Amino acid sequence: MSENKVQFGIKNVHYAPMLTESTWGTPKPIHGSVALNLNPIGESGVFYADNIAYFRSDSNEGYEGDIEVATLPVDFYKDIYGYEEGSTSKVLVENSNKISKAFALLFEEEGDTSGTKYVGYKCTASRPKKTFKTKGKGFEPQTLSISLKFDPMENGNVIAFTQSTTPSETVQNWYTKVFEEV
Repeated sequence: MSENKVQFGIKNVHYAPMLTESTWGTPKPIHGSVALNLNPIGESGVFYADNIAYFRSDSNEGYEGDIEVATLPVDFYKDIYGYEEGSTSKVLVENSNKISKAFALLFEEEGDTSGTKYVGYKCTASRPKKTFKTKGKGFEPQTLSISLKFDPMENGNVIAFTQSTTPSETVQNWYTKVFEEV
């Protein structure tokens, strides 16, 4: 398989709740992905010696950004935000005493020859901002955005992605479990 010349689009967004520092639950889909923006977090340092910039270093503290989707699945509210569902009412209740859980975020960026699959290992999400608007003459669906942070794991891993040389078995099984390099 040849390398992509261009990349575009996002699809196949999934999340997998983090169970321990290095294990995750089964990935579940988040349908209706619109956009994902990630910005690197870190500091640059310069050490001066001999009247020059003798050494430069950049820290990698992960990424921050946001994802825009048509809607979040009910399971995401339960698994990540800790919403509870009434046993008989089936109403979801948000409780301010619940702490959001970390998760892995899996997704695919399309390319001209193949898609590149990604996993962010230790993600956290803000609660979604809710906007309720009246429907006018036209019909434009509402979306929602949540802020994300991809923090480094204890072993330093932040994100992983496939390439043209990735074995087809790894690519085909990307959404069955969170990829872990040994």
